[in-house]
Amino acid sequence: MSHSYATPQGFHRHENGGGLVGDTATVADTAYVGPNARVFDQARVLDMARVSGTAKVSADATVLGAAKVWGNAKVYGTAMVLGAAKVSGNAKVSGNAKVSGCARVIEKAKIFGNADVSGNAYIFGSAKVSGSAEVLGDAYVYGTARVSDIARISGTARISRGHIRTGVRDGEKVTR
Repeated sequence: MSHSYATPQGFHRHENGGGLVGDTATVADTAYVGPNARVFDQARVLDMARVSGTAKVSADATVLGAAKVWGNAKVYGTAMVLGAAKVSGNAKVSGNAKVSGCARVIEKAKIFGNADVSGNAYIFGSAKVSGSAEVLGDAYVYGTARVSDIARISGTARISRGHIRTGVRDGEKVTR
């Protein structure tokens, strides 16, 4: 694949999509890296994973399975995005966080620390999930909500604002 734009030193263009891949990063031949996306440092994009738009995967982060990262999203640290999870918009997944299953993290949402977002969970708006918090099942965390420390949000819970640090919210609607 030839491109009419420059490839910075220390990078090469991925055969499947033409995106920039750092010489120290690992991207599977079966993965897709779009023309304006970047994968660098020791990051890994494996299996059928897709990185597109102006998204960046860096540091020791891993995107694998059928996961998709696009828009202006960033995945970094030792974070993992796997399964059929989707990260898009201006969302950030960092630290040792994990987004898996069919979970979605979009808009300006941030997942960091040791947070775990899985199942069909949906994190959006300016929501933040951090610490060792878990959001799973069909739960939504959105708006200006913050879920942190050892909180567990599950079932069909809907959290739109406030800060939840502990306890289990299962199928509850919290709109403080």
